[in-house]
Amino acid sequence: MYEPDTIAAIATPPGRGGVAVVRVSGPEAFAIASRITGRMVGAADAGRFFHTTFHGGRSCSIDDGLVLVFASPHSYTGEDVVEFQGHGGSVAPRRVLEAVLSAGGRLAHRGEFTLRAFLNGRLDLSSAEAVIDLVDAKTSRAATDAVRRLHGGLKDVFEKFYASALELSASVEHALDFSEDELPTDFADEIMADVETLASAIRCHLSTAREGKLLREGALVVLAGPPNAGKSSLLNALLGEKRAIVSPCAGTTRDSIEEWLEIGGWPVRLTDTAGLRDTSDSIEAEGIERARDLVSRADIVVALDCDVPGAIRVHAKCDLGPGDGLPVSSKTGEGLDGLKCAIAERLSNISAKEEEGDGADVTTRQKELLDVSLTVLSRARDALAAPEWVLAAGELRACAEALGRLTGKVYSDDLLDSLFSRFCVGK
Repeated sequence: MYEPDTIAAIATPPGRGGVAVVRVSGPEAFAIASRITGRMVGAADAGRFFHTTFHGGRSCSIDDGLVLVFASPHSYTGEDVVEFQGHGGSVAPRRVLEAVLSAGGRLAHRGEFTLRAFLNGRLDLSSAEAVIDLVDAKTSRAATDAVRRLHGGLKDVFEKFYASALELSASVEHALDFSEDELPTDFADEIMADVETLASAIRCHLSTAREGKLLREGALVVLAGPPNAGKSSLLNALLGEKRAIVSPCAGTTRDSIEEWLEIGGWPVRLTDTAGLRDTSDSIEAEGIERARDLVSRADIVVALDCDVPGAIRVHAKCDLGPGDGLPVSSKTGEGLDGLKCAIAERLSNISAKEEEGDGADVTTRQKELLDVSLTVLSRARDALAAPEWVLAAGELRACAEALGRLTGKVYSDDLLDSLFSRFCVGK
């Protein structure tokens, strides 16, 4: 439980804009709004607002705009919320925020509005994680994925896992009240089967986890090949701008250059690398070593006039003559659309779900907890086979705890601090 005070923050990005929003949440939200507007603000109120201060006996208005009121519990945070929609820019919203703070509000911490939404039961942790992914989304596909999770696309799945683990733990705990002779002869077999069913469901879910990572972090697409194969020119052509230096001199690119690009709805980290060759130049050699490391970690390698297992082979100077691989000309633009289609198809294949469901949406934190639960379930199976009922009960409790952390059925202050510190102040 927590004792909420009233928090406030500017909820829109800084800088020039038509409208800025100052958000206020907490038990004093309506009272603060009433002090600022000079009239009573209630649960169904909206209208012009202004704030009056006195300077040498003279009053002044700090802004004009709208007051939007959201009464508890039907607000984002589950508390009384007031939003002041005023003029944008850097000065006007700051003046409104200062007025709110002077009237009794406190400046919100990072992610504190969403934290309160979680603590008040408006969001579970999987939905809260989707909020930050929606804010950070770089493509429409990533935004759609985040919205699905925001609306509970993972909550039901995770809660079923948790309920199953909790039931298994309770069954084995109950068995501790009896001697082994008093237990049904097939009890251990039934528990073992249920443990395997839960583990199988978790493994199935994890097997489709890759798409979520690609959408959040972007697919690493590496351009690789020997010097002067056309990697930098291809990077520039795909980006539509002169990002990398292009020179007829071999070894111009000595370090990797990474830029974001959307291809077929996928966020892509397109990376140019040093030309692969033997060299005595220590600086170039370091760049080549980094290039080899990137190739080994890439989701997709676009290989220009070289052989890389599993890569998309490209001849990037098809305007100069025939060559091996997908014909592309960075100079004329020929084949660029075909290369983009090939990359998008590879990404779709990587992320293809093995079965229907929402498994592709797991975050890194969620995957770690699911991995922990599988490890603990494996130890529980070993204990059941012994049988060591006390040990098995402990392992199943640990499994339930790990699965409970997925949605926030089980949480710690450190977990909440780590998660919500990723948010901006106004969210």
